[in-house]
Order: sequence, then C-alpha cells, then structure tokens
Amino acid sequence: MGETTKRNITRRSVLKGLAWSASGFLILNDARSAHSYAANDKLNIALIGVGGRGKWYVDVIPRQANVVAFCDVNESRATAAYREHPEVPKFQDFREMLDKLDKQIDGAIVATPDHTHAIAAVTAMKAGKHAFVEKPLCGSIHEARTLRQVAQQHKVATQMGNQGSSGAQFRRGVELIQDGVLGEVREVYIWNSGGGADREDPPQGEQAIPPYLNWDLWLGPVKSRPFHASWLGWSQWREFGTGQIGMWASHTSYLTFLALNILSLWHAEPSARPRIKVRAEVSGINRVSFPRWEKVDFQIPARGDLPPVTIHWVNGGAAPGWKEKLEELVGDPADWDAPQDGQSQEGDKKQKWSEFAGAVLLGSQGRLHSTGHNYTIDLLPAKQFVDVDVRAPKRLTNSHGMPEPDWLRVARGDNHWTAWSSFSSTGPYMEMLLLANVATQFDEELEYDPLEGKIVNHAEADALLRRPYREGWTL
Repeated sequence: MGETTKRNITRRSVLKGLAWSASGFLILNDARSAHSYAANDKLNIALIGVGGRGKWYVDVIPRQANVVAFCDVNESRATAAYREHPEVPKFQDFREMLDKLDKQIDGAIVATPDHTHAIAAVTAMKAGKHAFVEKPLCGSIHEARTLRQVAQQHKVATQMGNQGSSGAQFRRGVELIQDGVLGEVREVYIWNSGGGADREDPPQGEQAIPPYLNWDLWLGPVKSRPFHASWLGWSQWREFGTGQIGMWASHTSYLTFLALNILSLWHAEPSARPRIKVRAEVSGINRVSFPRWEKVDFQIPARGDLPPVTIHWVNGGAAPGWKEKLEELVGDPADWDAPQDGQSQEGDKKQKWSEFAGAVLLGSQGRLHSTGHNYTIDLLPAKQFVDVDVRAPKRLTNSHGMPEPDWLRVARGDNHWTAWSSFSSTGPYMEMLLLANVATQFDEELEYDPLEGKIVNHAEADALLRRPYREGWTL
C-alpha cells in the first residue's frame, strides 16, 4: 500500500470521530468506547504515578471509581498513597502491572514526569485501556501524533488533564468567539512569567541511587546514565521536561486552539497545503535546558472563513518589552469597571488578571481575557459587553466541572457526553505547542505541515520532532 493511500485511510478514519457545525467550526466527538458498561457501574482504574500531582488522583478517584492498582518508581513520594490505601496492589513497572492485572483494569491515569507520559499511555491503550494523562500530554510531536493514532485505533476514551476545558466559562468563551462577539480575531497573546532554568551544563558525576528509587524505570525510554539527584528536577531539562510551554501553555492556550478552529488544519484536504510558521526570540539558545525568557510567534493560516491569526507566546517576565505590552493588553482600569453578568464585583483589576499567566484574544470588536487555566473569562472593555452573560454555555455541552468525571462518563460508553480534551484534539494541540521547544533552538523561521507531521524547510529542526528511545522501549 502506498504512502498516499495510507495517509488518506488514516485521515478518513479520524474524520469519523469529528464533525463540523453549520458555521464551519470543528466539533469534538470522542472516539466512543468499544466496551459496554451499565450507566452506574464503577470502572476499575489503575494509577500510574501516585506522588506529587499523582496524589490528587489518589484522593479523588476512589470517590468516582474503583482503584485497583498503584504504580510508582519512587516509594518515598508514594508513601502517603501507600499508607492511605494498603489494600491496593502496588507495582513499580506499569508494563508488569498491565500484564498481571489485565482484565481487572478498565482504564489508567498517568501522572508521572513528562518523559514517561506517552509510553505509559500508549502501552495502556494498546492493552485496551482507557487513558487519562496529566498535562502536558507528552514530550515530543512524534509522541503526540502516536497518542492520537493509537487512541483512534483502539477506540478507547481519552483525556488530557488540562482542567480548564471542563469549566463552564471556558465553553461559553468558545461559543462567544464562534458567534463573532469579538469580531475577527487575528492576534492572540498567551503568557507565563516563569521562564526557564537556563542551566548551561547537565549534571556531572555519579551519586548513589537512593534505596527508595528504581532509577532505571524512572528513566524509562530516555537513554541510560549514572544517577544524579539533579536529574530528578526533570522539568528544567530538555531530555525530560517540556518547559513552561508544556507546564502552563497546555492550560492557557486551549480555548484559543478550539475557539479559532485551529484543529481543522489537521483535517484539511492535502491540496490546501496548510503550514504553521513558527519563529522564536530567546535570551540565548540553550539545547540542554530552557532559556530564561522566550517569545515565540505562531503564524496560523486561514481556516475556512476564519482569517489568519498570529499567536504570541511570551514566557518569562524579563522578556524585552513584555511588561509594557501586558499593561497595554489588560492593564487599563477603565476596561474593568463594569463587571459582566455573573462576574465578580471586585473593583481591583488585579482580581481579574495576573502577571503570572493568562491569555488575551484581540478581536476587531473587543477582547477576551482568560486566566492561566482558562477557567474564567472576561470580555473587554467591560462596559461594551455588560449585557453579555459569560457564566455558562448556551448550546455546547456543559461539564461536571472537572475532567476526571467527564472522562469516566465517556469511558462507560455514554454517547451523549464528550471529553473535551480527548487525544483527538489534544494530540494536534500539543503538536502545535511543542513546536515552540523546537523553534527556541534555532534562529530561523520553521514551517510545519500538520498533515504530514513534518518541518518542511529545516532538516535539523525536523529531526527534533522525535525523542530517541533507548533499546527495550518503543511506542
């Protein structure tokens, strides 16, 4: 079978899980579960990663499902979970867990460091398990594409843990933008003040492996190396983490991605030749760690009747000119002095926006501001939109308010419910975002083909779309 035919088959199969509204916007239809459960059945869920962020799921999932297994490579971080639930079987290797328990597991939640998100989720899905993965979904563009494809092939319910998409105001914001309340949106700013660690050198030397840590399994697919405690600060290293684009932009950019129908580029006709152009300005190119500050521009082509849009990602409060630009975008107190229906009467604008993280969509007829998690929105200037209710969606599906019950409901086979952050949409979404981590390593504009999953104008950059896996680990 030729490559062109393979691509067309893949595209047709994906399109079965998607639909377009009358206005031309992509609607999310999750790949429905191939399994059947009674409406009130509790699913059997395995938790992969139960320390740190994983402890959240240890606390909340037992109220919604049966927790049938814990898996963690760091017994020290897992201590609280193990102490609270001594009856739950415990594993260090998720592959062993899936093999041993197999039919006893309906789904898995992955809350490990970024570099093992994809391998754990793909392994679970190939075993027929529903998959929920903490944000960011993965660490590379190749992983993002693979996650989407495997989920489609195995017809499992999926969800990324960017909880803002389960918020009522998030969904209302999508509606308002689709309804043209802001007019044409041609520019968006997404920001986070955190910046990167900008470490110049990787850890040197070798330290003794702590007795509570399975170092080899912690590394997972990443190449083997001597233990050094500094590697455990994984988020600052490119080999393991994704920087603030993964840690925070995965929350803050999603309303923009859905409302402006950027997802449709992944399902365009090949003759359209869609290209996303990305260029970065950084404090200094750093291929070991992440730069102290970065400004990345994504040039998104027209989608149907929607005009081209430029998305500006600004990471690091020290980025040149950013403080002044932020004040221009959201800092005029007059813009906030007429609270909208359902919004806080707090007069101080700093109750509404934060220098730490947020988003502003600039329309020809107004602006939409969203907080860092995309949970809440404001239309600006407030006086102009005083009669607009932003509290809840009017026509789009509402939510339980958090992603876990939405995912579990879809996993049980509820055909009237949708997980808004399923891999069918967050796979392409993470492809777009993670282009930033490639662009910050080059002083050139890169052109990305979302249909082929390739950077078409720079071979060295294209090679960085895939993270090398060591022997014994494959997606």
